[in-house]
Amino acid sequence: MKIGNPRACCRRYPCVVFGRMAESIRRMLGKPGAVDLRPYTKVLESIEAREPELRELSDAELTEKATELGNAELPYERDDLIELGAVGREAARRALGERPFDVQLLGVMALLDGHIAEMATGEGKTLAGALAAAGFALRGQRVHVLSVNDYLARRDAEWMRPLYDLLGVAVAWIGEESTPEERRVAYSADITYASVSELGFDVLRDRMVTDIEQRVVPEPNIALIDEADSVLVDEARVPLVLAGAAESSTADVEMAELVRQLKPGLHYEIDAEGRNVGLTDAGIDAVERELGGIDLYDEDDTSVLPRVNLALHAHALLQRDVHYVVRDGEVRLINESRGRIALLQRWPDGLQAAVEAKEKVEVSETGEVLDSITVQSLVLRYPTRCGMTGTAMAVAEQLREFYELEVAVIPPNKPCVRADEVGRLYATREEKEDGLVEEVLSAHEAGRPILIGTQDVAESELLAKRLADEGLECAVLNAKNDAEEAAIIAEAGKYGAITVSTQMAGRGTDIRLGGSDMSDRERVVAAGGLYVMGFGRYPSSRLDDQLRGRAGRQGDPGSSRFFVSVEDDLVANNAPETRGYEAAGDGEITDPSWLSMVDHAQRVSEGQLLDIHRNTWRYNKLIDVQRSVVLEHREAVLAEDLGDRQLAVDCPGHHADLVEDVGPEEVARAARLITLYHLDRGWTEHNAFLAELREGIHLRFLGRRDPLDEFNRDAVPAFKGFLDEARARAAETFKEAEAGADKTIDVSVIGVKRPSMTWTYMVHDHPFSSLLETVVGKLKGAPA
Repeated sequence: MKIGNPRACCRRYPCVVFGRMAESIRRMLGKPGAVDLRPYTKVLESIEAREPELRELSDAELTEKATELGNAELPYERDDLIELGAVGREAARRALGERPFDVQLLGVMALLDGHIAEMATGEGKTLAGALAAAGFALRGQRVHVLSVNDYLARRDAEWMRPLYDLLGVAVAWIGEESTPEERRVAYSADITYASVSELGFDVLRDRMVTDIEQRVVPEPNIALIDEADSVLVDEARVPLVLAGAAESSTADVEMAELVRQLKPGLHYEIDAEGRNVGLTDAGIDAVERELGGIDLYDEDDTSVLPRVNLALHAHALLQRDVHYVVRDGEVRLINESRGRIALLQRWPDGLQAAVEAKEKVEVSETGEVLDSITVQSLVLRYPTRCGMTGTAMAVAEQLREFYELEVAVIPPNKPCVRADEVGRLYATREEKEDGLVEEVLSAHEAGRPILIGTQDVAESELLAKRLADEGLECAVLNAKNDAEEAAIIAEAGKYGAITVSTQMAGRGTDIRLGGSDMSDRERVVAAGGLYVMGFGRYPSSRLDDQLRGRAGRQGDPGSSRFFVSVEDDLVANNAPETRGYEAAGDGEITDPSWLSMVDHAQRVSEGQLLDIHRNTWRYNKLIDVQRSVVLEHREAVLAEDLGDRQLAVDCPGHHADLVEDVGPEEVARAARLITLYHLDRGWTEHNAFLAELREGIHLRFLGRRDPLDEFNRDAVPAFKGFLDEARARAAETFKEAEAGADKTIDVSVIGVKRPSMTWTYMVHDHPFSSLLETVVGKLKGAPA
């Protein structure tokens, strides 16, 4: 079929062909980001040609046109794709007052083909995602739009609701406060918006139900992921956990007070990366003396050393207002990838309690892990996965390796004219701060709005105080309230505004020049647009780009510059050399080789993050296989009364007696509860064994053995016979079951009890960060 003159298409849509040569080279080399956009660009003219006719339709007629698209299955053929693009564009114009750009339609088509669409900040990802979600839903697919937080899930669902209504599809959202019934109703909609953590927690809870009717999450179809790199890469290193009540935890106040007296350098040493701490010989002597002359390494009492190590880790490595904050009498972690408060995250219970003891706050509830799931395993449940983000190419290899996803680089609607200035490198943090403040003063005098990105909460507050000392007022954003801060960000483009913020990923709000109403736009444009400054480079270039991308949206003028010092953690921990430079009087280092060294340090950091992700995936791969075996058996117990049938075989006499006494349905119910209890109890115990095995497996690194092989060598036989053992335990328990006077079987009196309460959290832990670092950390301070 003839589709028109491609040269004419190039002239008409110059932004669409932007970067086509680079795209062709990537395709030839088989590199990520090689998705061919040409099939999509060829239908843009045909979509536009449908507009006049569709504008004449009533709303009801337009809805009918959308409904007709459901008469076929995925994927969309060319004619249906044209109709979807045209109907979606007209529906968005009517419902939202926004006519999607051609590049947004390219994003829609890339999503429908199961790709990650890289679209720059301000290019309309939310609308593109909504049109793609509607396209899937119109073809009978259940769509889950996954976001990084509850605020964005609710905001986007409500924002796009008029569009969905006009297209004839139902939308809903869930949040942390949603009840089970509200969740069940929300998941029954055609399109459900949710944070990835809330979805994961619902899946974990569903995996523990004792009746099919208790489930809330339906079978997965489509996962459409907003901020895809943050969800699929950053969050993939943090397991989601379902815990059940166990013995109460107590604060180890004695150890907290003891380590508070120790002096760095004399009693303990921290490694160059700041990840491990260990007692020196002097420290060992001091601790043993304070504890009454004990031997920390006494083989007959190994309980004291772990307590010391936990308290020392909390004291020396975890800094208040950097790694966590104390608010309302609680220790709340800071998400490393965003520098924001992570409401649902916590360290493994021992370390959490140690930090709470250090800060002298009430110890939070603890318990045993009933089940866990990684974000990667969660997302891979979906047969079709796609997503959008402004920074996908930097992690394209990971998206391909871990999720079998390719990146489609969508060109901007208008060329980006932002000036990304060469970064400035200083000898010390103080000189870096002086340099940035001087630049702020200069830019502010010209009236330019300024956005300063910092690494953590403490840095934001210190910088804000320094600016205040210079007579400069600023808004400080530390993600304490997503909705309130979104409103502040929306005004960050006002003339003369200064905004200081931790990482910008997941903020979900564009910065418009002149403020949200753009009333002062021309004056801001004349001043040079938004000036983005980075107070240090992030551990990943992708996070740098997310900050930069706040300036220069939709062809706006703007600029960016990063200020770095040799003392910054990124440089100090990852650069091959941090001495021998020549600095000017103000401390600035202008030698190009030293500026390149900062890029090198960042690449080293990115390599470490990739290792963490890859090792987490490799270790969890076996765990997922074993968990799937248990879940498959569990499903048979729930849906097919497998437990009842097995117990009828294993305990024939007692089973028959109970059926005379209380009837087959009551016996089947009791058999189901007993069998599920022992399956779940067995998995909890096996999970604890795997966690302990994983924690100690790195010591085998010293014997030049591959830790993963060693992990599998122990984990596989430990799981062998799992189902048989659970069945045997169930039979023993069933033999104790008795019929009550009310013709029921009370299984609680024979020890079959569910946890009195459960809660969810995300384990803030990097158990596989570096084999050598872990080994060194465990051996430091060991007796000679």
